[in-house]
Amino acid sequence: MTADNSASPIPIPIPIAIPVPTAPDGLTRRARLFVEKDGIRVPAADIRRHRDAWIGHGVPAAQIDRVQAFQDRWGGLALPPAPFYEGGPRILDADSPEGPSAQGWLFGAGACRVSMAYAFMIGPEGAFGIGAGCWTPLHADVNGWVESLALAAHARRWARTVTRITGDDAVERLDLDGYEPVPEVQGLTDNWWRGRDSLIAVYRGEAIALDAPQCLEAHVYNGLDEWGLHGG
Repeated sequence: MTADNSASPIPIPIPIAIPVPTAPDGLTRRARLFVEKDGIRVPAADIRRHRDAWIGHGVPAAQIDRVQAFQDRWGGLALPPAPFYEGGPRILDADSPEGPSAQGWLFGAGACRVSMAYAFMIGPEGAFGIGAGCWTPLHADVNGWVESLALAAHARRWARTVTRITGDDAVERLDLDGYEPVPEVQGLTDNWWRGRDSLIAVYRGEAIALDAPQCLEAHVYNGLDEWGLHGG
């Protein structure tokens, strides 16, 4: 009887390709790098296959076009968690239009990471916000939401200290004299402020949407140099 000296082939692991997203036009350099270095792109739902059904349920074609435009630009983009709103949407992904109502037509912007008392929505004028019975816009555009995520990640990396302030009394006592709004975040209910050596983010959305002043929160990033204040 002869010995079988043939060796079984050793399986070679096949690397898994992680889709690298291309940042949409209109973002700052800081936000573009954030999207392309820290984000991933996963397959997005095909909104077009729902068009006839939505029209049959009375959704205007113009509203479906808005949903499709969002999905073409942002659909499938997964970004690191936000520092508030329990991290924000897990993946930017459009849902069916809701309306009409006194607030106009809205549609979902992506599922929550955890169970929440509200949903992330896109408003009638394109603002990014939260819906909890009432519509509360946070940023005038989805670009502003992404810019705020990028700025928070940048500020955390470069600040010497980060202070979290909670509750309406404490946040309203913040002295913003000498600070200017950060224009790229397109703040509405939420906003960022840039000072001489610090950045301040104020999150009012939950406090307004849930009628809960205790949810008002600010993050103060101190000890920033010129690069830390702007980051591109």
